[in-house]
Amino acid sequence: MTESDPAGGTAPPRPPPLAALRHRHFTIYAFARLCATLAWQMLAVAVGWQVYEITRNPLHLGYVGLAQFLPFVLLVLPAGQLADRIDRRLVLVGAYAVDAVAAALLLWFSVSGMREVWPVFAAMVLFGAGRAFWMPTGQAMTPNLVPPEAFPSAVAINSTLFEIAVVAGPALGGFVLYLTGPSVVYGTAFALLVLVVLLMITVRPARAQRGSGSSRLSDALEGLRFVMRRRTVLGAISLDLFAVLFGGVTAVLPIYASDVLHVGPAGLGALRTAPAVGAALMAAVLAVFPITRHVGRWMFGGVAVYGVATIVFGVSGIFWLSLLALFAVGAGDMVSVYVRHLLVQLETPDSIRGRVSAVSAMFIGASNELGEFESGVAARWLGLVPSVVLGGLATLGVVAAYMRRFPELRTMDRFPKGDGHASG
Repeated sequence: MTESDPAGGTAPPRPPPLAALRHRHFTIYAFARLCATLAWQMLAVAVGWQVYEITRNPLHLGYVGLAQFLPFVLLVLPAGQLADRIDRRLVLVGAYAVDAVAAALLLWFSVSGMREVWPVFAAMVLFGAGRAFWMPTGQAMTPNLVPPEAFPSAVAINSTLFEIAVVAGPALGGFVLYLTGPSVVYGTAFALLVLVVLLMITVRPARAQRGSGSSRLSDALEGLRFVMRRRTVLGAISLDLFAVLFGGVTAVLPIYASDVLHVGPAGLGALRTAPAVGAALMAAVLAVFPITRHVGRWMFGGVAVYGVATIVFGVSGIFWLSLLALFAVGAGDMVSVYVRHLLVQLETPDSIRGRVSAVSAMFIGASNELGEFESGVAARWLGLVPSVVLGGLATLGVVAAYMRRFPELRTMDRFPKGDGHASG
């Protein structure tokens, strides 16, 4: 059946949910990103557990996030400009190669038996630098590999594969960590990242659709100026920044696993997996039943669920209830991510998509890595449970404030039609 159009007539039929997989280069690209995400998720479990096991200090878990955040925030805007000037595929190859070097450094650290954790922070700096390049470039590249009508399918498939990796990665990482220790986890991640580099080399070249101007600083800041002019884009990506900055619990999961729930490294893997299970199931639902109406309300509703579930997790001392709360965290976050990603990409011309994606990545990176640092500091100063509960309450406060501050986002009904796709 065709969908009725309130303005009269009928809307064009929806493309099949897996339409993007008909395009070979997108399929290779999506699989490579799946492997990269799987590697990173496995590493994150091992790094968090090993750092806390060595130091027993929540602040050091915060330093893991800070070590990634600083190079990321310094490099992401220039990375976005680079993605608009040269072959985006080559940028991704270089970025994933840097991640492979970081995984090799972690492997050396674990095999050496060192009890000083500075090599871990050095590896996290490399990961932050690599992420500064692959995150905006990957977002900008997707529309170059599929035609416009298949782009929503590509977003949903990328989201689904990402969440599958976030489900499988922590569970696999926790299981391998429990059985063999961190060295095998790091070695597996290194092998996966080498595979990613080899796969990305086979993807066809992808450049911005139009010329991107000079290499001046003012040109690099064009993405930031674009975001500041588009209130809906600014509201969507900054909402994520503040919600996850206050409400994120990832950094303190090793403490909950060790000292609150007493479930060990395998339990830590399950805790890290639970949000991804919720997000993966939600992504699968959105792939079949994409959001087409009341998109603003859906986005705010997703963030509100995220905040409430964070509070429940904070006060829970029961393992299964904690898993359910984290499941809800992931499901709510996926709704927000889906709306934000489509909105940003469809509002942005292809000629500056790399730079705008870099700004979006900077906001998201700040919320993730800086949020981890904030969680570690808050847990040290306020105590573990109070810091998590207050973070969830702050997230709900952000939702209420943004609904008043960005009424055009709250009342947005449909996504923009978009311009500047390039299937290459």
